[in-house]
Amino acid sequence: MSDPQRLQLLRSINEAADADALRSSRDHVNDRMASKRSELPIDQFYTELNEAYDAIIIRAISLAEAHMARVGMGSPPVPYAYLLFGSGGRGEQTLSSDQDSGLVYENEPNAEKAEANRNYFAQLSKQVVIVLERLGFPRCEGNVLSDNPSWSMCLSSWNKQLDDWFEQPSWEAVRYLLIVADGRSVHGTSSLLDRMKDHFFANMAKHPNIVGRMLENTMRHKVLVGIFGQLLKERYGEDTGSIDMKYGAYIPMVNAIRLLAIQQGIRSTSTLERMKALHAANVLSEEDAQSYGQAFQLFLQLRLMTTEKLERGMYANNGKLAVRSLTREMIEQLKKGLRIGKRLQRRIIKETSVRLK
Repeated sequence: MSDPQRLQLLRSINEAADADALRSSRDHVNDRMASKRSELPIDQFYTELNEAYDAIIIRAISLAEAHMARVGMGSPPVPYAYLLFGSGGRGEQTLSSDQDSGLVYENEPNAEKAEANRNYFAQLSKQVVIVLERLGFPRCEGNVLSDNPSWSMCLSSWNKQLDDWFEQPSWEAVRYLLIVADGRSVHGTSSLLDRMKDHFFANMAKHPNIVGRMLENTMRHKVLVGIFGQLLKERYGEDTGSIDMKYGAYIPMVNAIRLLAIQQGIRSTSTLERMKALHAANVLSEEDAQSYGQAFQLFLQLRLMTTEKLERGMYANNGKLAVRSLTREMIEQLKKGLRIGKRLQRRIIKETSVRLK
């Protein structure tokens, strides 16, 4: 890391004295990265952006811990890990990603102390979410947040909840399991998440038929390309003529690669890292890994061309890309990438169906 501005920005984040100073740093991050979109290779852009966002989240957690001490709640009573899910867990956040988070802390056999720990981490989680909202990170619309008791608990309770989701795999339970697969520890004792993932993959081995339910969820979002290779655009409303880059290109590929990775016991959460691991495991050929990777990087790049805006202090984006803003060459590249994504979805259906027979 030789960029002095990048170093100085990370230093300002780490030294932010309060939420206002940290908000200023976050705004600076977004302005700086927005100005560098066209000059950085796409993988480097996402690396730098997510490195800065990780630093911001870690500093927000430190400020929340300091707040807890000031109000008489003390320091964390047991080791814990703050978790990121969604694009944060995958290291694929854009300039307007929301919060997808959780928390896991060490078990406590004493009932009274266990209740005190639960109360401490409930209050800490609430404070972290509040600080991140002040920094312009919206709450997850699906309430996958560390201030939701279902996403913040001791390790044994997490493991019991995983057991329940595997044993009673409703649509929502399976969706939550897929979310957990993207989990990454951003702060604290990362071995707690490792132990959670141990339990997750042990359950995968005990419940092989869960893959069929995961496939149903994985195929919920289809790649937006027609049978004749045409783009399937928005037909109504203010986004008429646009293509949904998030749910019509990016998410279908994320979901497909994640399902392949889960079946192989791969714990990497980055989509590109999962592709590399799948190639190393001889699941993807070199040709497939390369073509999927190129298509995915194109989707990452085009996601950055969707309109970023501020709404009541929150960074926001609906993920829609106006096709008229693309050159003819870019449209052809997008069509090619979508056809590759479609091919990947067909492969997932075929291979998972064979595995379940």
